[in-house]
Amino acid sequence: MSQRDRAWGRSRCFIFVDCEGVNPVLQTMREFGAVAWPSRVTFHGKDDTRHTFLAFRDWLTQFPGRPVFWSDNPAYDWQVINILFLKYQHENPFGWSARRIGDFYAGLVGDVNRQSDWKKLRITDHDHNPVHDALGNLEAFDRMMNGERA
Repeated sequence: MSQRDRAWGRSRCFIFVDCEGVNPVLQTMREFGAVAWPSRVTFHGKDDTRHTFLAFRDWLTQFPGRPVFWSDNPAYDWQVINILFLKYQHENPFGWSARRIGDFYAGLVGDVNRQSDWKKLRITDHDHNPVHDALGNLEAFDRMMNGERA
């Protein structure tokens, strides 16, 4: 693997996640979607049950190393995935951190006030289907990685 590939995270898998119907107080969620970068393999969690989180954990094992959690808003998405992994698995395969796409983009363009401009790079419509939304976020990220800017 080249130094550039390692620098861009290709020695590990980035997982783009979107959650819908979250109630953090009740530790519930209606559904979530996850898409792996660069492969674009998807996972659709249709509820917040033990079975779903066992299946999600098993899905994550197909990728190398510890998966890296990416989200439009990890303060929302990561916290509920973390809570439910801890509830059902007693550990979170993502560890204790997540990456925010908007912060990454703002750093690329050198302007913290442009943290939302990256959303213009989505291809798949943001329609609140969590798999579609996660895929759109991955597409925007992929375009950023290829030098595009909004």
